[in-house]
Amino acid sequence: MSSENLFTGKTVDDAIAEGLRALGLAPHEAEIEIVSRGSRGLFGIGSEPAQVRITRRSATKAAPPPPEPSPPEPPPPEPSPPEPPAVPPAPQVAPEAPPATAVTGLPTGEMEAEAETGEEAAAGASSPEDEAMLADMAEELLGEMVRLMGFEAEVVADWRDPDADNEHRYLRLNLEGRDLSPLIGRRGDTLNNIQYLVRLMVNQRLHQWKNIVVDVDGYRQRRVEHLTQLALRSAEQVAESGRAFALEPMSPNERRIVHLALREHPDVYTESSGEGERRKVHIYPKRD
Repeated sequence: MSSENLFTGKTVDDAIAEGLRALGLAPHEAEIEIVSRGSRGLFGIGSEPAQVRITRRSATKAAPPPPEPSPPEPPPPEPSPPEPPAVPPAPQVAPEAPPATAVTGLPTGEMEAEAETGEEAAAGASSPEDEAMLADMAEELLGEMVRLMGFEAEVVADWRDPDADNEHRYLRLNLEGRDLSPLIGRRGDTLNNIQYLVRLMVNQRLHQWKNIVVDVDGYRQRRVEHLTQLALRSAEQVAESGRAFALEPMSPNERRIVHLALREHPDVYTESSGEGERRKVHIYPKRD
């Protein structure tokens, strides 16, 4: 075997591995010189292999491989801490149950009208300065949202007292402009989603629930008037025929409008039935 040998490979590591295998040497028994690192070329054209020169070390130069370090001895076990003295368990006291609240004296329709709004009570009375600040904030947030949706609209903000659609004082944000009907959606679904997002953004900033109503060109007021007239016409039909009548499925707020419209009617009463989006108001004749 010659004292010097040239070896090639795709890479320098491949060339070294091939040389050590051919010479039967371990890495610490050889002197390795990189002659060429090779070239890949362009798309495999003009590539050159890597080349190394491997020489056996002389006996004086050969260095034995470093000894493997012995594993460290485990530390002596720490003495276990003394056990604390036993403490007798505290006597178990049954929690007091909250007092039950009964609601009586209201027809079914009225009870649901009060409970179906799906909104919390407004958080305390606000000063005129607080209301003005809230109106400016909500107006800015809604205007930016609508602009990002690709619509041009003016936001008109004003505070309003409770009405058929809202049982608490509320901030009304009315969008005014042209071609805004897509912001309403089917039966106001899109408008309700926009309203939810505005309330959520305001709540995240103030950490307090605020009653904010978003409208488009007075759609909600027109809807209240339409549902009120529909309820009254249906009630007259039920009173004359003596047969119950079911309205189309509605949202909680719309069902509340119907309940309130017929709350004082002398000949009919209302109840709701169904689940989720299929929940609807039924109008029944009063029996003597």
